[in-house]
Amino acid sequence: MQLFKRIITAGFNGFYRNRTISISSIFILVVTLSIIASILMFRDVFNNSITQIKTKVDISIYLKNDTTDASIISIKQKLQGISTVKDVNFVSKDETLEKFKEQYKNDTATIKALDEVGVNPFGASFQVIAKDTTDYNNIMKKIETENYLGDDTKDIDKINYVDIKDSIEKLNSLITWFNTFGITMITIFIIMSLMIVYNTIRLAIFTFKDEISVMKLVGASDMYIRGPFIVESILYGAIASLITTIIFYPITKYVTNKTLDFFGGYSIHAYYLDNIALIFVTLFISGTLVAIISSVLAVRKYLSV
Repeated sequence: MQLFKRIITAGFNGFYRNRTISISSIFILVVTLSIIASILMFRDVFNNSITQIKTKVDISIYLKNDTTDASIISIKQKLQGISTVKDVNFVSKDETLEKFKEQYKNDTATIKALDEVGVNPFGASFQVIAKDTTDYNNIMKKIETENYLGDDTKDIDKINYVDIKDSIEKLNSLITWFNTFGITMITIFIIMSLMIVYNTIRLAIFTFKDEISVMKLVGASDMYIRGPFIVESILYGAIASLITTIIFYPITKYVTNKTLDFFGGYSIHAYYLDNIALIFVTLFISGTLVAIISSVLAVRKYLSV
């Protein structure tokens, strides 16, 4: 324990004594960790975008106004019988009317025209949700070309479906490209950080090379000599990850204010707050590993006595 305390104390003293070098190392790590944090957050943005697109896709089957209850039950049972269908939601005439009024509540002319009609002009409808987005085309084919609904087809007014398969594939391709780009950028910045922090620490160690040689000659272990520099490295990583986590608070808040509507209500700031502990731990591990590896490599040369 006494040895451990000496290593810790020497590490803190070295960190304070080499303040300029410490600040330089921390700054480089903050830049690298900021790149890592940005890529983590934007990956979640892309994944959320795909999720939102998938949840908004369905096949809408609109029924004629005079469709009987028996026909409605028959159509629903047949739709539920399709193996690739996850769910079938029935929307009544009254619900359709209420949704229409809510959608056009600020359009006085449209609401007035609807009132003048005097009756509900809308028919009921079904929302068909597939188990997977790739199943929608097969469901449409089954309904339209294979006459799956049989005699009940006469009660269908129209079917709406927008094929978003290409959009999802493009977004997936974009995510793949972004992940590749992100990994490349992280690798480049980690290598740059290793080189810069290595040379920065090496300058600090150079001033103690004679002391290291003496310690080595009198029997000090390699771990005892490396210990203080590893403690300094841990401090670099801890402070850099803390600074990065803190500065991302106003950054994510600003970005959210600018992109909330664009991303359909998705909040990057909310993601940051919900995952702040995980983000900090990830950055701390990344920053500390870079600093420790740099420190171990830098001091290794002076242990060969």
